[in-house]
Amino acid sequence: MTGENEKTKIINILPYCTGILIPFIIALYIRIRPRASVFISDTFVRFGGNDPWYHLRNVESIVHNYPNVLWFDAYTQYPNGTNQVFAPLFDMVLSTIIWILGLGNPSQDLIYKICAYYPAFLGAVVIIPTYFAAKWLFDRRTGLLAAFLIALAPGQFLSRSIIGFNDHHIAETLLTTFVAMFMIKLLMVAYEKQITFTDLKERNYDGLMASLPYIILAGLILGAYSLAWYGAVFFSFILGIYLTVQHIIDHMHKRPTEYLAISGVIIFGIALMMVLMVPNLSSKGPLIEGLFTGIIAFPLFTLISIEFKKRKLEIYYYPLSIALLAIAVIVLAKAISPSTYALITKLASYFMNTGGSLTIAEASPLLSSGGQFTLQPLWYNFGTLGYISFFALAILIYKTFTKKNTPDKTFLLVWTLMIIWAMLQQNRFAYYYSVNAAILSAWIGVEILNLAGWQNITDRIKSKTFNASNIKIMHILSAVIIILVMIYPSYSLAMQQSQGTGGPNGYWIEATSWLRYNTPDPGLDYYENYEKPATGETYEYPDTAYGVMSWWDYGHWIEVIGHRIPNANPFQQGVGGRRESIEEENEPGASTFFTASSEEEATKVLEAVDPDPDKAGARYIVSDVEMATGKFYAMTAWTLDTDDYYVQVQTDSGYMTVPGQRYYNSMEARLHIFDGNGLKQYRMVHESPMSSSTQEAGYKNVYNVLFGGNLPEDYSGYVKIFEYVEGATITGTAPADETVTIGNTILTSQMRTFAYSQTTTARPDGTYSFTVPYSTTGPIEGETQFDTMPTGSYVISYGNTTQQVSVSETDILNGNTIEV
Repeated sequence: MTGENEKTKIINILPYCTGILIPFIIALYIRIRPRASVFISDTFVRFGGNDPWYHLRNVESIVHNYPNVLWFDAYTQYPNGTNQVFAPLFDMVLSTIIWILGLGNPSQDLIYKICAYYPAFLGAVVIIPTYFAAKWLFDRRTGLLAAFLIALAPGQFLSRSIIGFNDHHIAETLLTTFVAMFMIKLLMVAYEKQITFTDLKERNYDGLMASLPYIILAGLILGAYSLAWYGAVFFSFILGIYLTVQHIIDHMHKRPTEYLAISGVIIFGIALMMVLMVPNLSSKGPLIEGLFTGIIAFPLFTLISIEFKKRKLEIYYYPLSIALLAIAVIVLAKAISPSTYALITKLASYFMNTGGSLTIAEASPLLSSGGQFTLQPLWYNFGTLGYISFFALAILIYKTFTKKNTPDKTFLLVWTLMIIWAMLQQNRFAYYYSVNAAILSAWIGVEILNLAGWQNITDRIKSKTFNASNIKIMHILSAVIIILVMIYPSYSLAMQQSQGTGGPNGYWIEATSWLRYNTPDPGLDYYENYEKPATGETYEYPDTAYGVMSWWDYGHWIEVIGHRIPNANPFQQGVGGRRESIEEENEPGASTFFTASSEEEATKVLEAVDPDPDKAGARYIVSDVEMATGKFYAMTAWTLDTDDYYVQVQTDSGYMTVPGQRYYNSMEARLHIFDGNGLKQYRMVHESPMSSSTQEAGYKNVYNVLFGGNLPEDYSGYVKIFEYVEGATITGTAPADETVTIGNTILTSQMRTFAYSQTTTARPDGTYSFTVPYSTTGPIEGETQFDTMPTGSYVISYGNTTQQVSVSETDILNGNTIEV
């Protein structure tokens, strides 16, 4: 009989297992569709975005030094290096999988393939906790529909779990959904089988044992989440808000609150122990403080509730006391514990950004584009589920205030509202909300099916009395509504958005590959496990080391593809500029270099970057056309000085915003728009192939029309690499006050030519001098193997006199003087 029961149970479960497996397969298929844009050759895998490249950097380092983590990286943010920015768990788990599959010596090909497919697999796995969370909150049908909806979810949830986007973001969503899933279950069990202090004191553990598995699992996964992202105090904060709210609700309804205190202490305690066990976490201070605060606060809330009940105080005194206690803690923290107060203020403004940080795409507000309100991101990220879930949330809130609500439903409400709050401030949290949107929309969808009578169909199937005549027109119409309104829009968006993966384009791949094989080795082993410098000290780089200056967006590509050391990186390190006020000192870095108004000012920035007074902070400067056009404003935003770079002019079509004189004076324009023409110590050494789908020709046209220029209104290399050199000084004599010009024609690697020239006036004693950056004799061994150089000798002219002069590479690198 028992065997028959087990067989029947298995048969009954099979449809639901299939109902999870099918969306899992669909989700995986959608995510690996664009694999051809990732595996672009037998030797190169293009990972998406920026940070996935640094995760690859971490994984390669761990695999080569297993099991040691790259806690300090000297191969970025020259000349400082950086402590590990990412929490270690994501890369450690991935590296372990690769190390095991590679039998301790995995090939580069295996590393690339596992790293590329890993996020797609994690994105598909999110279906499992989403199903169980929805099932436990509502029912199995809601769970199944939620599984399908999250499998098809478009937007950031898809883009951050697509093949090649090997970042910890999808792990954040997966782990927090698991935490929420176990929280929901433990709340249901603990609410039914109350855990009380009295029971624990009398060693009656029945209530605790029923909830303990879910409490422990929630704590372990919260700990894992805390070790996968340094900002994990975010979800701990959500749990803390929920437990506080539920304390108030339970007290106001004269229910016990011990189960909340005991559960909260154990969950936060497990997570805290996991965080404390891992050394070298550079940002675990807020995590520890946040978790420890919860461990103290939850029992205190319960003790206050118990005491108020004993004294039979009015129930509304309780929320008032919690509010007063919170105010007292803030005041006390400000007075005696600056670190605790900093944590509180950080959480209060956790998602707020100002200045240059607003130019970080993922940190900008969700419903804003160019500072204007728009609902388009809601559709892009969620399709119709964005609107349906808000409608479901409104119903849930209504039920909360009009009917008795259970703790699990209250948790869903608080969880959802907090995610919305975060998402509205920083659009990156849209990939969190996709889970909430799927659950809430699935609930509405099942309610629609119930209204159409599908519950009756389900009951007949279970009782084996179903036949085709039971299906009515309302059943068909309701199913069609669900498919057309909920499922198809998400599917359509997901298929559109899964056609490519982003990442470095071919121009950047070509340029960084050139950088790797045609510039001097910086003298550091790329796979070394670098020794972290002592507190207050800086890393000692070899004399051969140098930096590569570019905008921070491209730092990881320069490091991981180019194997060179960027000055700035996507951790927003090395950006320089200002953060709070225009009155601040403009710190040296990428923003100050590229917005410098002259070559001399830009060179001072380079010299200020490196603490060694005899060395500049960068040897190479890499620019792309986006830095010279669309991204230039972001550079100015980081300095908090944005005036006059762009001006309005009257045209036949009305007023237009165009680059102004201040823009054309900037170092970025001098390098990319003018090809470095006239610069004394900066020479182009390589340019990538050209792209005609940019604004470059338009910028040149504006300069010619508004400022009397004569630039060829054509397109040049998408990426250009310049070298900062000492420059050779050419001296000679000419009649006093005579205008003297030196010029040459430069032939680039793309067989494009441009004019290089300088003009000066002979001094009263009849002498003149030029400092020039180009060698006319070609590269030398051990130095830059440039493929952009003059087509012949320099030509010096004044009056009717012309002279030719050759300059060797040694003269350029050593700053030699050549007399004409």
